[in-house]
Order: sequence, then C-alpha cells, then structure tokens
Amino acid sequence: MRTEAIQRVTLVFSLFDVNGNGVLDAEDFTLMNDRVAAAAPHAAQDAKDTMRAAFEEYWEALVTGYDTNGDGVISLEEFIACVLAPERFTPAVVAFADALVALGDPDGDGHVERADFTALMIAIGFRPANIDTLFDAFGPDERDSIAGATWHEGIKDFYGADKAGIAGDHLLTGTGF
Repeated sequence: MRTEAIQRVTLVFSLFDVNGNGVLDAEDFTLMNDRVAAAAPHAAQDAKDTMRAAFEEYWEALVTGYDTNGDGVISLEEFIACVLAPERFTPAVVAFADALVALGDPDGDGHVERADFTALMIAIGFRPANIDTLFDAFGPDERDSIAGATWHEGIKDFYGADKAGIAGDHLLTGTGF
C-alpha cells in the first residue's frame, strides 16, 4: 500500500465526515449527497437519484463489511482497510464514479465542463486551487471540458492502493499531507 494512497483516502475520509464527529456514519453520506446534488442544478433527477444510490452503496459497503468493532460507524483505520482493498470496494467506487460523472455531464455529450466539475468537487470539499490543477491535468479540450471517461478513470485511480504520481494526487497539495 503506497503512502500516496493512504494520504488520498485520509483526505476523502476527512471530507466525507460532513457532520464533523470524527467518524463516518450514515448521516455523513446523506449530507454529502445533498451537497453534491445541490451543486448540479442542471442534472436530471435520475442522475441525482443514481448519485443518492451510489452514496448509499458506498455507505453500505463500508458498514456491512468493515465496521470491525460493530459500533455502526467507520473509523479512519476501518476506512483505510476497506477503501484500499480493491477486491472488496471496487463496485462501490465504480458506482460512485458513474454517478458523479453523470452529474457532471448534464447534457449527456460525454464531456464534463470545468464549471460543472468545479462545482461538484467543491461540494465534496476539495480546495478550488487543487480542483483547477486536477482539471488541467486531465487535459481539457478547446471547450474547456474533459472526457467523462477520463474523470471516471481518475476517480478509480484515486482509490488505488498501488497508485502514485496520478492526476488525483494534485488534490493533496496544500492539505497538510
């Protein structure tokens, strides 16, 4: 397991702890979903429903398989053990990536414009400067959009235990990691 991977999932943990209680619980995923859905006002309702289902799947994958002490919440240690186990967590990551990219592509043309990308990433809690650097690393076209498939792969890479030097590492700059 690479240091960069631990840093990435530690950042995700801190962002997903929306209610700030130091652990992840069902409320965090409801609150995060509400923030992300609100950041995509032009997305179709079915895309928003898919996002909600993806957040629910993400939470269920965590709590049903990795709540090792049975307390109904996920600690950072439990989160790292789960998220960086691709054989167990990949379906939840793929569902999350599918849903997030769909929200970012409200016109369904297969591309995500910078404004939509930025709004969603800010809603998750990432820093604007890091978001811009990440978007640029994805190689925007002349319309200042990226292929949805590129972002999808970037999300999956972000959760990769063996990944280093990936575009998503730009999200760590200035976060204290």
